[in-house]
Amino acid sequence: MHNSYQQISEPNNSVRLSDIAEATGFSLSTVSKALNGRSDVAESTRRIINAALNMKGYTKRNTARKKQHLIEVVFQDFDNIWALEVLRGVVKEAKKHDLGTITTISGDKKHPDNTWIDGVIHRQPVGVILIFSTITNEEQERLNSCGIPFVIFDPSGNPTLNSMSVQADNWTGGLTATRHLLSLGHTRIGIITGPSDMMCSRARFDGYATALAERGIDIDPALVTEGEFTTPGGYAQAMELLNDPLTRPTAIFAGSDLQAMGVYEAARQFELSIPNQLSVIGFDDIQTSEFLGPALTTIRQPLQDMASAATELIVKTINKLPAQRHIIMPTSLVLRQSTQALHPRERRTDP
Repeated sequence: MHNSYQQISEPNNSVRLSDIAEATGFSLSTVSKALNGRSDVAESTRRIINAALNMKGYTKRNTARKKQHLIEVVFQDFDNIWALEVLRGVVKEAKKHDLGTITTISGDKKHPDNTWIDGVIHRQPVGVILIFSTITNEEQERLNSCGIPFVIFDPSGNPTLNSMSVQADNWTGGLTATRHLLSLGHTRIGIITGPSDMMCSRARFDGYATALAERGIDIDPALVTEGEFTTPGGYAQAMELLNDPLTRPTAIFAGSDLQAMGVYEAARQFELSIPNQLSVIGFDDIQTSEFLGPALTTIRQPLQDMASAATELIVKTINKLPAQRHIIMPTSLVLRQSTQALHPRERRTDP
């Protein structure tokens, strides 16, 4: 225990950890564990110790963290070009500041698995970017106690006031996509959303609903499907939407470009020509979208710029520079060849 105490002893002031132990009633070992962000300390205990440290003006030495010169990006999977676009943005911005980048694959699309926090604290990056995730108050406390800032990229839920986040204007994107299809004469517009428990999915659907309401068009539940932001997910949901020739939509708004690729395959299965018999619009504008046949009309969310902004937030934080804590970046319509005006003879009212 003596060695652990020496490792974290105070370099910038005369506060001793033994004083903190005496003041809080906890052992020196527990104080040391709390200060080092160890997982075997109760959150309530950690808060009491951190409060005492702050009151005494204790400053933790963080030279070990600075030596890493790394930003860690926590993905829930890394099996598609969307993730690669995000990583490119992080790497490009990190390089400007002489920082390296490491990636971790962990957990699901709402929260990393239970081991990730211990791994991050062991690796001691200068900061962490979490993709789609939310983290618990205890995990935030542990990162804060170790001086590791974190940014949530496209958060699955509402980010807390004391966290940092970067996301796209998903509501406006959904509104713009649907308005575009409406302007072409489509009124039976199918939508494939992402998982409903993800904030970006709900926002894109709300934009879709608003655009329809502007034209006095009620939402048809038969035209609304939910799937994962993947090509197989888009394919499965499009097969469902297109199954009945009498009720199928004349256009589909896919919640992601990857889903739109699945729609293309479903249309091929039903021998539907895009855009002559089915207009398709995606969301993201990933690199491969313009090389589909036909090239995909989509809503661009600036993934690389968003990733760059998340990285810059970390750099500003570790350098104690002022920074906007929650960033929402604009989306825009990218017109290509997968949407076209509905032929007058194909226009019909809901059955």
